[in-house]
Amino acid sequence: MRGGTPFTGDFGQRLRHLRARAGLSQEALAHAAGVSVRALADMERGRTRGPQRRTVRLLAEALGLDDDEAASLETSAALGRPRPRTATGPAAPSTLALPRDIQDFTARVPALARLLELAQDIEPSRPAVTVVAGQPGLGKTAFAVHAAHRLAPYFPDGRFALDLHGMDPEPTTPRDALARLLGAMGVADAAIPVGTDDRAGMWRSLVGDRRVLLLLDNAVDEAQVAPLLPGTGPSLTLVTSRHSLAGLESVHRCDLALLRREEAVELLTRIIGPDRVRAEAQAARDLADLCGHLPLAVRIAGQRLLSRPHERLGKLVARLAAEGRRLDGLQAGSLRVRAAFALSYRQLPPESRTFLRRASLAAGADFSPETGALLADLPYDDAVACAEELTDAGLLQSDATAERYRFHDLLKLYAAEQVEAEDGPGIRDAALDRATRWMLRRATAAALHFDVEHDPASPYGDPDPDSAPIGREEARAWLEAERAQWLAALRRAHDTGHHRQVLDTAEAMHWFSDLNQHWEQWVEVFQHSADSARALGSGQEEAVHLNYLAWAYNLCVHDPSSALTTADAALVAALGCGDGLQEGWALGYGAGALHRLGRTEEAQARLRAAAHRLASQESPQARLAELTVLNSLGTLLRQAGRTAEALGIHRRSERICRAGIPGRRDELIALYHAVAQQQIGNDLAALGRWAEAEPSLRQALAAFEAAQMPAWTEPARLDLGLVLRATGHPEARDTLLAARDALAALSSPRQSEATTALATLDEADEPVDPQRTS
Repeated sequence: MRGGTPFTGDFGQRLRHLRARAGLSQEALAHAAGVSVRALADMERGRTRGPQRRTVRLLAEALGLDDDEAASLETSAALGRPRPRTATGPAAPSTLALPRDIQDFTARVPALARLLELAQDIEPSRPAVTVVAGQPGLGKTAFAVHAAHRLAPYFPDGRFALDLHGMDPEPTTPRDALARLLGAMGVADAAIPVGTDDRAGMWRSLVGDRRVLLLLDNAVDEAQVAPLLPGTGPSLTLVTSRHSLAGLESVHRCDLALLRREEAVELLTRIIGPDRVRAEAQAARDLADLCGHLPLAVRIAGQRLLSRPHERLGKLVARLAAEGRRLDGLQAGSLRVRAAFALSYRQLPPESRTFLRRASLAAGADFSPETGALLADLPYDDAVACAEELTDAGLLQSDATAERYRFHDLLKLYAAEQVEAEDGPGIRDAALDRATRWMLRRATAAALHFDVEHDPASPYGDPDPDSAPIGREEARAWLEAERAQWLAALRRAHDTGHHRQVLDTAEAMHWFSDLNQHWEQWVEVFQHSADSARALGSGQEEAVHLNYLAWAYNLCVHDPSSALTTADAALVAALGCGDGLQEGWALGYGAGALHRLGRTEEAQARLRAAAHRLASQESPQARLAELTVLNSLGTLLRQAGRTAEALGIHRRSERICRAGIPGRRDELIALYHAVAQQQIGNDLAALGRWAEAEPSLRQALAAFEAAQMPAWTEPARLDLGLVLRATGHPEARDTLLAARDALAALSSPRQSEATTALATLDEADEPVDPQRTS
């Protein structure tokens, strides 16, 4: 060996000797090996005499030991590791033996590894407690039982499992639980004290110096568990509960998550066998998804298939695909997903039960306490309290950063069933109508923050001014977070005939929609509003909202055929009511659709007709529309090779902006000016006047960024990147990269243009092979 003479002490002494020889402090060795300083100190003092192999290997690598020294260190560690008891069993009678382990237990490898480390590092004077919590169906008991069997060799003085019946109407009392534990330790009935405190004291004294493993399954709350926990000694207690038991101090937490899809398929494979899964691999994956990757649901599906060896997986998938029958399909014998949820639901106070089932009416993947309060008809603070209680009970999951909550898919189906069973259609519809009215008023008020024609000093009409978003940033955040809710509310208002509210909300959304052109939902929004205008018999409003819809087809879902049909309908409606402004918009949107369909000459003709119609109008709105049409006309002319004419058109737009438009704020005119500058920059680039093009595009980009309009910002960034590439500017690559990624996030067709530009830039940067050019 390197030191010349083997060192023959126990593991702690050997480790200390090797560290000193290497000239390392405890802190340095702990850092190099990736262990804590306290753990290293406990090893050297002999408190931890048999660390696990992985820890020893890391220490050996950090100390630079050769193979022989590393093997010798591992041997000394192995001597200190606890051994399983012989066939004579533990010293204490085991009347609370561990339940049978599940042979097909799957996944949870990291959680098991953490428990194994904990078991190996328990201090003699400080017993360890781990709380295994989570929603119904996560397999908490199966995990704890499997872990207990894996950990059993480390606890030769007794392994006990006690069901605390936390979901029963009358859970086990601490007094009765202690009597059973004392009996399992061999205490005669006559010797067990009467009082709970005395029983707890005797229990703690009996296990105080023993390596005991205690599994307390299905705990209801902290008060039930606390008297059962050992006070001293090298014991480990595993507590499972559907509640978080947040009040227990100095405990380790193991919050189980849903299985990953591949883990759910693996569990299914272990239950029914690999042949059936391989034969229907996609059906197995679909089945895992329909079970929501919930272990209980996957197990039930597997057990059901196991009992029907000739049934195809696809048949069960088809049955579960129907939401109304999914919970019916997830039962096998006494195993039922619905029953697991019902146990927790029945334990809730009435107010929390109401909140849980009504929250299932919320749209989207998650919901806010605000939405829950509206549906449950509760004050906001009470709704927050209910949501937190349901989170602690494992029935809702809270967002890590925002005050929002979500259901597991199957639990949401169960809660929806309870709405039908306990509330009925009348109460359900009243809850949805109440939430619809409030949501649309809040959405309208929030959207008005972006309406350039709304006076900021005027009221916004929010249903609760005290909690209303303040300013554009808060309004944007609310509209984005609650998109699914206000869209569902708009849909319901349309379907139930509240057409004026639909129109008011959609009209308020008009300018906000420009900031979020990548939202495909605008097609639905403006289709509903156009339908509502027609239902109200308002031809002028129908023309307005058909134009909005044509815009959405053109720019949000890139469907020019539908855009052209809609623009033509808007033109008919505008002509019918004599609205020249809407005629101009309809001609412009139709031209955009024709251009996208490759009908360039027709598009130019419509744009010229639109510009002529709008020029005859005197309103400020007509000037803004004229600017839009002129910019579009110039773009088409440039693309047709008539660049000088295009530049003249765009210079005309710029002159209108510089002159100003009475009754319109400067910041709005600045945006139209930025659009003109962007097109002027593109015209100059097409003419090869790169040095003149760059400042125009930079000014346009800065204006769009300041206005926080990504749908306008990123195309301008791409245009600038193309000019920078042409001039060999060092910023070209970074600008094009940023544009490509942002355009992809916006689902813009121009992302491919950015990708191509980057590829040509890469080709230009490739070194030339002299042999190939010679």
